[in-house]
Amino acid sequence: MNPISLRLFFATALVALFAAGCSTPESRIEKNPGAFARLTPVQQDMIKKGQVGLGFDKEMVQLALGEPDRLITRTDGSGTKEIWSYTTYEGTDGVFLYRGWYHRYYAFSDPLYPYYLNVPSRRDRERFRVVFAADRVIEIQQEK
Repeated sequence: MNPISLRLFFATALVALFAAGCSTPESRIEKNPGAFARLTPVQQDMIKKGQVGLGFDKEMVQLALGEPDRLITRTDGSGTKEIWSYTTYEGTDGVFLYRGWYHRYYAFSDPLYPYYLNVPSRRDRERFRVVFAADRVIEIQQEK
């Protein structure tokens, strides 16, 4: 393989890897059109915009936001709640490094994947939190 073809191959592979790691409401809807079709037009519009609402079920939240980065279970006097946390990671200067847990997988399977776990000064920032009770959204917290 000549050097130009090799560079083109690696550039194409890098773009494909990046695209595979990116999940959008549109791509999630394409993967689960039946779940999307059962929703009201207002709910569909919210999900297309990456928004969730009170009363949404877990499948609806997954369509809008994707898989959570952290799952937390909280039990108190009112019962047990499941919390879905969506987190980003940034440097101390506030520069965005990456979002979510899926980077842990790629770091070990692909040495060319840009991974920042070893940045000693990185900090996590919870940007979105969804609280479920009886499998329905009862609370939404969003960073402004």
